Amino acid sequence: MQEFFHSVTLDRDKCMGCINCIKRCPTEAIRVRNKKAYIIKERCIDCGECIRVCPHHAKRAIYDSLDVVNQFEYVIALPAPSFMAQFNNLEDVDIVLNALLDFGFHEVYEVAKAAEIVSAATRILMKEGNLPRPVISSACPAVTRLIRVRFPGLIDHILPLLAPVEVAARISKREAAKKTGLPPEKIGTVFISPCPAKVTATKMPLGTEKSAVDAVIAVSEIYPKLVSVMKDTAAHPMQPLTEAGKIGLSWGSSSGECSGILNDNYLAADGIENVIRVLEDLEDEKFRDVDFIELNACSGGCVGGVLNVENPYVAKTKLYRIRKHLPVSLNHIDAVSSEMMWDTPLEYVPVLKLDEDVWTAMEKMAKVDEICATLEGLDCGSCGAPSCRALAEDVVRGLASADDCIFRYKSNITHLLDDLHKLENYIPAPFRPETGEEEKKEE
Repeated sequence: MQEFFHSVTLDRDKCMGCINCIKRCPTEAIRVRNKKAYIIKERCIDCGECIRVCPHHAKRAIYDSLDVVNQFEYVIALPAPSFMAQFNNLEDVDIVLNALLDFGFHEVYEVAKAAEIVSAATRILMKEGNLPRPVISSACPAVTRLIRVRFPGLIDHILPLLAPVEVAARISKREAAKKTGLPPEKIGTVFISPCPAKVTATKMPLGTEKSAVDAVIAVSEIYPKLVSVMKDTAAHPMQPLTEAGKIGLSWGSSSGECSGILNDNYLAADGIENVIRVLEDLEDEKFRDVDFIELNACSGGCVGGVLNVENPYVAKTKLYRIRKHLPVSLNHIDAVSSEMMWDTPLEYVPVLKLDEDVWTAMEKMAKVDEICATLEGLDCGSCGAPSCRALAEDVVRGLASADDCIFRYKSNITHLLDDLHKLENYIPAPFRPETGEEEKKEE
């Protein structure tokens, strides 16, 4: 089975063994055993939901440090569209872009610009009519991985275009190599990411063998340092760097990508639980008349990423204000280049199967149903699994015991006490303690 890289990790020292994370994980990838959580790696999609809900900050994301700027001769910053929504009273995107140059980057290439190119490519491909409808966006790597492990029947519906950040990295690195004469390995593309799933996507890219993104830093890491730089940046003349319009910046929030395809027959959903509901309905063929589906694992879209600093709903409002006076789009293409298309097909990853052999899997499924019938069905999570069925599956896999169920444990203790009382009848009467004598001893 494929080995997964994960940007979401667990700090066991901080974990208190609560069950907040297991109840919110969309792929049931977390268990609590011996008062500590652990992540089932092959199931995790790095959506960051556990980071969001953990009250003890025991879950965290792995990303590159800001020192990565010094590791290349020429460094290109790739700010996400949602990054612009983190700043207060920002009216000119050029302030942020110029501040990134003052911070130490040699060049800035807006991911919003690449988003407009991807939107144009999507319109072309959909107009050609060769994609199975409805077409599912490939922009959110957490959603794409979710489909790979849980909804394999929908893989063919995923848009075969690389995500905007990947397109931005490829274009910017190619153009920088021509301009500077440096070899690609000495040019670093650094994505400023709102979420851990995009960190994972650079290590295990979707639709391609190798990512053109060389490093990923978190919005929350660079934000406080960039704010102080921006004060000086705004005080001197700035370069006109903005090359994206409304469509590009709109990608930072939910339904932004849909607005870019210029087709009203779409559906947009955000928040991992809502995404799962849509995918389940789509699997049941309930959306036959929809042309395009945009799905974002984070609530509100990328503005809701756990690596951001601003409240997602406030950020969404800020993004709307910034883009209000921009042109619709500044980037257009006449044809879809191979540079933007997948060169590696997505494959189903059967991490949820009980067994590779069909008949054995069916036998195990019957055993799971049998164990489930003996459980309370309350899905309380006290056993350390997110649901009674998940516990039953763990039992069949040999990873847990049915007695881990607290209600079953209580029942066993009750039966044990009853058996002990029955044993008292076998003690000869002269040696059997009287109730009154026991009460006197207690007094």
